[in-house]
Amino acid sequence: MRFRTVVFSVVLALAAALPAGAQEAPVGVKGLFLLADYPAVTVRPGTTSTISLRLQNYALPPERLGLTVSGAPAGWTVTLLGGGQPVAAVMAATNNSTSLQLRLDVPADAAIGTQNLTVAAKGDTTQVSLPLAVTLAKDLPAKLTLEPQLPSLRGTAKSSFEYQLNVKNDSGRNLVISLSAQAPQNFEATFTEQYGSQELSSIPVEAGQSKSVKLKVRPPSTVGADTYPVTVKASAEDASAEAKVALEIAGQPRLALAGRDGIVSGRSEAGKETTIPIVVTNTGTAPADEIELSSTAPNGWKITFEPKTIDRIAPGQNKEVQALVTPPEKAIAGDYAPTFNVAARGENASTQFRIAVATSTIWGIVGAGIIAIALLIMVGAVARFGRR
Repeated sequence: MRFRTVVFSVVLALAAALPAGAQEAPVGVKGLFLLADYPAVTVRPGTTSTISLRLQNYALPPERLGLTVSGAPAGWTVTLLGGGQPVAAVMAATNNSTSLQLRLDVPADAAIGTQNLTVAAKGDTTQVSLPLAVTLAKDLPAKLTLEPQLPSLRGTAKSSFEYQLNVKNDSGRNLVISLSAQAPQNFEATFTEQYGSQELSSIPVEAGQSKSVKLKVRPPSTVGADTYPVTVKASAEDASAEAKVALEIAGQPRLALAGRDGIVSGRSEAGKETTIPIVVTNTGTAPADEIELSSTAPNGWKITFEPKTIDRIAPGQNKEVQALVTPPEKAIAGDYAPTFNVAARGENASTQFRIAVATSTIWGIVGAGIIAIALLIMVGAVARFGRR
């Protein structure tokens, strides 16, 4: 048990002694290597370019190596960078690598063609070099691609349609890409960040990179059922790309309620049932099904409908329903405003009707009789007791 503890401690000590990022050397590989992922590149005159390098040490002890660059034409500025600053020497730990960058400042009048540069690292016992081919070329035309993830979405006129778009800069330089959308009349189209609400009109995209944006399209509430195309365009300098998306809008019923011939008033009598015709109209673009009628009325009122439900009203059609209204017997004469409601699967409408209520003539006659009797009693009493 003690032996295992000692071995484990030694292993930990050796692991702690290894530099961060150290790795075992591949079998049969030993030496110092100066590497570049892309040892042949193309740049434009008048620009600054950077080539990424790394010094890899397999199974050799660390050694200080001086750095040089040869082969650069007159007027070029070449700088070796390490850790973001100019360096003149490098040291890679055993089984580890150190990153470098070669920055090239090429004058605008440099001749078109290929220049061969050599980066060398030399120490007391070891040296290594890397040839690089740098080709100067005129500006290549910018190239853009624009691709929607889901090019067709379905919804209603009340929906908000959101499309994820991938914008890619396939050119050799950074670009600021302008965004635009051509939508049908009265459609609202805006661009936002992929994970935000900030509206955009352009986005910067680095060379060879891509970004995702979101296109939000809102149709007008009165739009009919159909498929509507939207053309999306990305443009920068002399390049552009287009993509088409579509909104498939399903029909939507829309209900309206009024009296016959548009009249929203009526007359009734306290304690008596009165029939008021009302018309339910579907002004939408899809059939309205399972339509139910209801009311909101003053306390004591009784309102029913005949029929209470309507199976279906086609777009642009209407149906008449009878509202059976009964004010309470003791209702005071005057104007009242009950509300008639209609609803069908999320669609609803309501209209307030003005109903003038009159009291019964019988109660008027009874009241007049009571008053007359009271007057006779008072006259008789005055005549009888006045003689005394």
